[in-house]
Amino acid sequence: MYDIAVILICLGALIGLAYRGGNLVLLAPAMATLAVILSGGGAILASYTQIFMHATGGFIISYFPLFLLGAVFGKLMDVTGSAKVLAESIVTRLGSDRAILAVILSCAAMTYGGVSLFVVAFAIYPVALRLFRKADLPKRLMPATIALGAFTFTMSALPGAPSIQNAIPMPFFGTTPFAAPGLGIIAAIIMFAGGWRWLEWRAVRIGPGFDALEKPERTETSGREGPHVFFAALPLVLVLALNAIFTWLVIPALDTSYLALPLYDETTVEELHGIWSVIAALSLSILMLTCLNLRRLDRIVPALDDGADDALLPIFNTASLVGFGAVVASLSGFLLITEQVLELGGDNPLVSLAIAASFLAGLTGSASGGMSIALTTLGETYMALAQAAGISPQLLHRVTTLATGSLDTLPHNGAVITLLSICGLGHRESYGDLAVVCILFPLVALIMVIMLGTMFGSF
Repeated sequence: MYDIAVILICLGALIGLAYRGGNLVLLAPAMATLAVILSGGGAILASYTQIFMHATGGFIISYFPLFLLGAVFGKLMDVTGSAKVLAESIVTRLGSDRAILAVILSCAAMTYGGVSLFVVAFAIYPVALRLFRKADLPKRLMPATIALGAFTFTMSALPGAPSIQNAIPMPFFGTTPFAAPGLGIIAAIIMFAGGWRWLEWRAVRIGPGFDALEKPERTETSGREGPHVFFAALPLVLVLALNAIFTWLVIPALDTSYLALPLYDETTVEELHGIWSVIAALSLSILMLTCLNLRRLDRIVPALDDGADDALLPIFNTASLVGFGAVVASLSGFLLITEQVLELGGDNPLVSLAIAASFLAGLTGSASGGMSIALTTLGETYMALAQAAGISPQLLHRVTTLATGSLDTLPHNGAVITLLSICGLGHRESYGDLAVVCILFPLVALIMVIMLGTMFGSF
């Protein structure tokens, strides 16, 4: 019990200090080191250099291009006036009272189209900023609005979602991304409708006043003519279209047998095509965005520097949390926690699976991390229990994805930290609403799916 208490105390301290605005680049290794010390581990330096830094560095190696290009793309959308034009066009068509809905749907379209949620946060932020300012909505609601569209129903509920969370259960249960489509749609409706109405109610409750929490923007575009709305929207459409084209057509047609060579770490194209597609789509979209705005070159050149700077803090914050999770997972107390959590839920494997996956996702601060631990440890056991109980593998798949898409959004989650950093806000201002739309309503959707699945099976 002592080893378990150590992990929970250090995790609680990390969450609490992060909520109070602590620097995660410092907090994550400090809390990981404290956990090692209190657990009686003598290999303090080895845990830091060989576990924490390896995990941190591995995340940066894999995802730095995505953060960098996403930040540059978002900054260019802002300084060229494209974000402003899009925002004004949306307000004209939907009305200023539909700004929240517009941001949610824009984020959902991009993530359901296969664009990484980190890229979506960078790309949508300047558009959301203009929309919220135009509608005079409280800026503190912006992170929750973006998160609802990018982190919830398009990640874990909608059938066919291209997210990693929807892909991990497939080899364990022999399913496809379209597992339990009817239940997935019901869950998506609950998350979307509940979250949207909550944010609209909160906007009325807080009252108008965008500038109350606004931090000064480094780039000013007011008073300068922007592009035509078609050319303003074209780069965003290109990100979606090119990502799909490279994912399904271009990269699969390439001869990538050379990846098996030691020079390329003996990998396969299946492990790389996702990140390759996003890199190619963003790079070409940035090039197109620049070409469409050559007469605004005086704003584009400094925006490249600003975008590169904007990418650094979010990726190091997120990578540090990945390192913390790796150290915690290496401790003996983590194995004890995993074993005890996996025994919860009684005779219903759906309930047991949901509790285990959601708890482990919250503990690691990662939906995919918690899911991988739960399924790697007892995936075959859950499959056998489900078959004995007459439960469809498709239902197991959908419950797993929904379960990890709830408690993973605790304050120490990397995507949460990144989104708040992009929006220039802290946990105090914005996390409460973000937790409602990303934890409360997904949990409601999960419970509803378990109830319907238990009564009617998978559909």
